[in-house]
Amino acid sequence: MAKVALKWTVTPMDTLSPKERSERMSRIRNAGTKPEMYLRRMIHGMGFRYRLHVSGLPGTPDLVFPGRGKIIFVHGCFWHRHPKPSCKLARLPKSRLNFWRPKLEQNRERDRKAQRTLRRAGWKVLVIWECDIKSARLADTIRGFLEED
Repeated sequence: MAKVALKWTVTPMDTLSPKERSERMSRIRNAGTKPEMYLRRMIHGMGFRYRLHVSGLPGTPDLVFPGRGKIIFVHGCFWHRHPKPSCKLARLPKSRLNFWRPKLEQNRERDRKAQRTLRRAGWKVLVIWECDIKSARLADTIRGFLEED
């Protein structure tokens, strides 16, 4: 039996070229996302008014209710690492884990730090996760948060 030398080739994990990947990533928005717009319409319909993306506050909160001392963040499950075990949107990519894992964990830690700083400054903070946007209880949760003292 003749020995056959196997030739292993290394294929790139990413199926897109660097230019295509850059173009695709540039389309990801940090404001005006579908979950955020859905939540904004819901809250406005409830009669609450807010300020958007106040850059002077830690974490640049999505919705700020200055008179109430309340802040709402709308977090994408993937980018902010939703800790809920059943969340399918918080999965890790299959490629370049040595890049993605630290990047996404840094996002999570940055969020925690911003929320801690806001709470210490007297703000009450609510985080709404992307996967919970269509929840039947979301309107009650928001109303309860905004109306409580």
